[in-house]
Amino acid sequence: PALSYTWIFNNTTLHLGEDSRRFVSQATGNLYLAKVEPWDAGNYTCAVSSAEAQRQVWGTPTALSLRGDGVMGEYEPKIEVRFPETTHAAKGSSVTLECFALGK
Repeated sequence: PALSYTWIFNNTTLHLGEDSRRFVSQATGNLYLAKVEPWDAGNYTCAVSSAEAQRQVWGTPTALSLRGDGVMGEYEPKIEVRFPETTHAAKGSSVTLECFALGK
């Protein structure tokens, strides 16, 4: 079944239609933020839904905080979802899809 990805910021759905700095890939579920601003700091949660299964599952919130010194370290912040290309499940069984963040 087709999956749909949504990101929640501080318990409010991110509506990105008019936002040129943030983008959610419906192919991968990745959330991309360009030119992070102070108001981008907060908790991000990914939600994956399937219309066919009539289900939506939320991941654990991930905090994005800004460094005061402007130094990024080894990894720039990136929140993403990674799933295998194909996931098999029997009808009525449970499936876990993981969301996580990388960065300093």
